[in-house]
Amino acid sequence: MRILIQRVKNASVEIDEKITAKIGCGLLVFVGICDDDSDFDIEYLTSKLVNLRVFDDENGVMNLSTKNINAEILVVSQFTLYASTKKGNRPSYILAAKPEFSVPLYEKFCDETAKKLGKPIHTGVFGADMKISLINDGPVSIWIDSKEKH
Repeated sequence: MRILIQRVKNASVEIDEKITAKIGCGLLVFVGICDDDSDFDIEYLTSKLVNLRVFDDENGVMNLSTKNINAEILVVSQFTLYASTKKGNRPSYILAAKPEFSVPLYEKFCDETAKKLGKPIHTGVFGADMKISLINDGPVSIWIDSKEKH
């Protein structure tokens, strides 16, 4: 499982010209799922996500987590995080899990994130054609792959 985290001033999801989710200060999280992901990957990434110290303290040092500042989280499914560009110029998505496998894991990822955060999170709609808007704060963008725990 892979996540791309962006610290944002605000972010929103638009589907069919209607805003379906939005947050203020917090984290926009793109989630990609592959066939060998499991509850262990969810546990690892959700713990990292809610405890990641990427917000400034009173000294301007990134020392506070989403939980510390009561920030919001917006989670969006993104199979393209598993794009392979090894051959040619057209990405292959063969490594991304099919919806019948990835939807339950995505939903569990969202549930676990909310549980660990201690409040509801906001989400995109799995498989929908979403338009994502954001104002990146910093910018701060962090990539975490649950298979690369270093």
